[in-house]
Amino acid sequence: MSDILVLYYSRHGATKEMAQLIARGVDKVAGMQAMLRTVPEVSSVCEATHNSIPDEGAPYVNTDELRHCSGLIMGSPTRFGNMAAAMKYFIDSTSANWLSGHLAGKPAGVFTSASSLHGGHESTLLSMMLPLLHHGMLLVGSPYSEAELISTTTGGTPYGPSHLAGKDSNLSISSDEKHLCLAMGQRVAEIAQKLDTNT
Repeated sequence: MSDILVLYYSRHGATKEMAQLIARGVDKVAGMQAMLRTVPEVSSVCEATHNSIPDEGAPYVNTDELRHCSGLIMGSPTRFGNMAAAMKYFIDSTSANWLSGHLAGKPAGVFTSASSLHGGHESTLLSMMLPLLHHGMLLVGSPYSEAELISTTTGGTPYGPSHLAGKDSNLSISSDEKHLCLAMGQRVAEIAQKLDTNT
């Protein structure tokens, strides 16, 4: 089995739920399996320390998992039109992977959740794409052959799945958003399988 790393940071649970849906999409592809991972929070006042295993949810990612994955799908809530600091902090620690070209030529996708409809969905997705381009990854978006991309009245962009969480982050993931998450996971896994990046 080849692993697609589904890496996310989630504060209120929506991005985590999207990651789980994306993982289900990955698992639909024979010979591919999703590896769900998260990143620890960072402190704004001091160096934060965390147990090596979170109290709940997915384990924390390590840079070795980037080396061995066949593809990466990365998700973060929107923070002022950008990825959350916790995800950026992890990405900033991947210089050794970049120098060694561990991710070059592998497919990648991105996803996000935001509290408002025009709250930076697309700019957040684009901000996550930039370091992946520096790593030499092959970006995979959501094509308009996914009919939900045109019909959605909630989240969903050609740059990757998104979720409209609402002002209090309490809106459920819509059926359109769910479909686009599943489709992203399946699409990245199928491309990784065709590229056979794990050999």
